[in-house]
Amino acid sequence: MKNAAHSGVESGMRKSRWNRRDFLKTAGAATLSALAAGYPRRVEGIEEQVRREATADTVIVLWMGGGMAHTETFDPKKFTPFEKGMSPSKVESTFATIDTAVDHIKFTEGLEKLAGVMDKGALIRSYTAGDLGFILHSRHQFQWHTGYAPPQTVAAPHIGSVIARTLGPTNPAVPAFIDIGQRFDLGEGEELKAFHTAGFLGSEYGPFVIANPEQAVKSVRPPAGMSPARFENRNKFYKQLLAKSPIGEVGTDYQKESLVRSMDNAYRLLSSPAAKAFDLALEPKESYDRYNTGRFGLGCLLARRLTEVGARFIEVTTEYIPFLNWDTHENGHTRMVDMKKQIDEPVAQLVRDLDERGLLKRTLVVLASEFSRDSLIEGKPENKVKDQVTVPDKIDDLKNYGMHRHFTDAGCVLLFGGGIKRGHLHGRTADERPFKTIENRVVIEDLHATIYHALGISPKLAYEIEKRPFYVTRDGLGQPIKELFG
Repeated sequence: MKNAAHSGVESGMRKSRWNRRDFLKTAGAATLSALAAGYPRRVEGIEEQVRREATADTVIVLWMGGGMAHTETFDPKKFTPFEKGMSPSKVESTFATIDTAVDHIKFTEGLEKLAGVMDKGALIRSYTAGDLGFILHSRHQFQWHTGYAPPQTVAAPHIGSVIARTLGPTNPAVPAFIDIGQRFDLGEGEELKAFHTAGFLGSEYGPFVIANPEQAVKSVRPPAGMSPARFENRNKFYKQLLAKSPIGEVGTDYQKESLVRSMDNAYRLLSSPAAKAFDLALEPKESYDRYNTGRFGLGCLLARRLTEVGARFIEVTTEYIPFLNWDTHENGHTRMVDMKKQIDEPVAQLVRDLDERGLLKRTLVVLASEFSRDSLIEGKPENKVKDQVTVPDKIDDLKNYGMHRHFTDAGCVLLFGGGIKRGHLHGRTADERPFKTIENRVVIEDLHATIYHALGISPKLAYEIEKRPFYVTRDGLGQPIKELFG
């Protein structure tokens, strides 16, 4: 029997073009359906839904929102330096190749610190994004984080919410799912909200959002000047207001109770010793400075501190804002230089710190992006979509030098810890354009299955919603990549 999610995927594949209005309309309908959802009962009779031989207890996702070009980062091709009047077809990689700590794995210039810890992890070079028609970042990010392509007839939960609901917190005082670095009051904030949610699983499993890691401590303290007693009274008053909110008026008893539990969980954190982990001012200056490349770097530091006190799932993002950060529609090379400076040292330091503290063994770190980029191809070589970037016949300006179109037939994912092999390479792309996947293709349901496998969760796990099973990987067909595990 096809579940509701599968039907939604088929509908999305039939529709060749999507715009923001379509996305928001369908996301809003799914959110309303989530309010009417009852208790998300785990479907019985599915073998080994939660296994015992987990290799990880915690997941940290380092999200490169906007489309990180594989040929410019972890899958180097022929270096083609800028030359005025050059043809775009000559631009294969705008960075020289560098060695890593593993002989058979090379990176590109600007990632020297990460190259130095490659012996502690594995690299996938063959991640392939879904064919979703006209490319919208928010739709591909939705698919990456939920495992399903929008539109959906139900509010699909974020992978962090699935993990929080299935395994629960490792420390009852610490939110099981923490999201660091993404703001929702600019750019495509409403579209991003569509998958930063627990969906039908209930509010208590949604993300504890920290937009700015430098201000994380404010999220676990009452407002300045407010006494604990006054804060307690405000908390009680807020629960009274719940009855007049949309969830109070149309939500099921389960959804109402889930929201109250989420509030109680946040309140419990205020008086817990674990709240100190949110205060970056307590970090020794030498360590703080090694991470401090900006908001993302400090987010990595916060992720390490939260892992130490028992967070279950943490996502740290470079932040997706249209036409900024990894969303390199122009000035591809110069923007990549800046992005590498943001991520290189803090990610490497996070891996080293976790390893030195004995935490990496049970912590799975995943660095990924929604898709890659190319200077010529929009989509895939055999399934091109409408171009969104004008590429001149000749490159006379540095702003046109780099990877500016959305490329979905290859992409890189870095994995460290959590039972993952060290110094391992998985997948291969062509050495000549188009730089597509030619060996060991990885799709989102298999990548999710791999993450779940590390945590001891079966890819066939399903929750009942609208009297149908909703599988944690599409139709329960995700296959963990066993070759990645030691």
